[in-house]
Amino acid sequence: MSTVIVLTGLPGTGKSTLADGLARRIGAPAFSGDWLLGALAPLGILDGADRPTVLSVYFGLLDSLVTRQLRLGQPAIVDAVLDDATADRWRRNAERHGGRLLLVQCVCSDEAVHRRRVEGRRRDIPGWHEIGWDHVERMRAEFRPVTGPDLTLDAVDPLADNEAALTRLAT
Repeated sequence: MSTVIVLTGLPGTGKSTLADGLARRIGAPAFSGDWLLGALAPLGILDGADRPTVLSVYFGLLDSLVTRQLRLGQPAIVDAVLDDATADRWRRNAERHGGRLLLVQCVCSDEAVHRRRVEGRRRDIPGWHEIGWDHVERMRAEFRPVTGPDLTLDAVDPLADNEAALTRLAT
């Protein structure tokens, strides 16, 4: 059975770090919506696009990659901000292809730590912009935490502890 592990949560809560580390440990591809949009940005495809269009592209590309992995019977890791409706749709898609979806909610319970993490990082995603705290606040208003995650990880906990919990879930 192929497993899709989705790490979701606000920017700066450790999704990418955890997704990339897990991908290395279990030998599965890690798909990131920001990297996909970063690849499109230099082409001008999204120039002037409204928010619903950008989100449609973001989720459409991730949907396609995940479906491909499921059809191949292989695992996938997804690093993306998503809502309950998308999580439900992805869960049904995984089941339709004989797989399963595990949802991991990443949080940062200390707002000061969260803000420092966001303002002090540099992601270096080709073609994509760095984000500030204002972006996190906008995302907080737009995306509520998903309900019923299989695991919740807090960025204030030691990274090694979060990695171990995620690996236990994935294997």
